[in-house]
Amino acid sequence: MNANVISRKLENLEQKGSIRSVDVAKVLQIRPETVSRWNLGKAFPRPEAERMLLDLEYVVERLADLYEPDEARLWLFSRQKLLDGKVAADLIQQGHADSVIKVIQQIEEGVFV
Repeated sequence: MNANVISRKLENLEQKGSIRSVDVAKVLQIRPETVSRWNLGKAFPRPEAERMLLDLEYVVERLADLYEPDEARLWLFSRQKLLDGKVAADLIQQGHADSVIKVIQQIEEGVFV
């Protein structure tokens, strides 16, 4: 991925989910300065960080269909009953974005098992 693509993804996270660089850094377990360097095109994410960034963006895209940006951010960083009290951002960080996506799909479909 080139710098423009990373920058656009970070901008998309901000616009659709009120996700700031510091939030991205928290989820990806990196320093905020690293995210800033990505945004400026001075560095690029390593493969694992890139995968988590893409997962985070996908989740935020899905949440944007259901919530306003501030609400999407709150959902992402709050404990969720449908996730057994876990925090969606933590699950993404742990490589379990699929669990989060499954719950979002349930919400979209109005199915709460």
